[in-house]
Amino acid sequence: MKGVGAFDHSAHECDRWFDHHPALYLAEVETLRRLLPQIGVGIEIGAGTGRFGLPLGAALGIEPSRAMAMIAHTRGLTTVQAYGEQLLVANGRFDFALLVTVVCFVVDVPTLLRETARIPRPGGRIVIGLVDLDTPLGRLYESRRDS
Repeated sequence: MKGVGAFDHSAHECDRWFDHHPALYLAEVETLRRLLPQIGVGIEIGAGTGRFGLPLGAALGIEPSRAMAMIAHTRGLTTVQAYGEQLLVANGRFDFALLVTVVCFVVDVPTLLRETARIPRPGGRIVIGLVDLDTPLGRLYESRRDS
C-alpha cells in the first residue's frame, strides 16, 4: 500500500474531517449499516481511526498506519497494525468484512480482495465503500495517494 506515510503524518487532520462534516459522515455510516448483517461480528480492513468500524460493529480493525491505528485503539477498537494484502486472520472468522475508502489506496487490489474474501463465514458479507475519484474529495485522496 502506498501512502501510509501521509496518513501517519496527517492522522489527526484526517480524523477531524469527520467532525467538520458530521452530516456526510453520518450518511456514510447509515448507508453502510444498511448493507451489513443485522447481527454478527465484523472486521474492518483499513480501519483508519475507527470512525466506521466502531459504530458498525467491527470487533477488529486492521490498519497499516501506526498513527491511525493508535487513534482507533484509543477509541476502543481492537486494532492490529498490518496490511490488508497480508491478513493474519483465520479463514471464516467473521460475519462481515468492511473496507471503507481503502481500495483507492491499495496497489495490489486483487491480493487485497483475495485476502478479504477468505475472512467471512459462509453466508457472510464483504462491504466496500468507495470514493468517486471524480469528485473534490476523490481528487484530494488521489493527490495524497503516493505521499
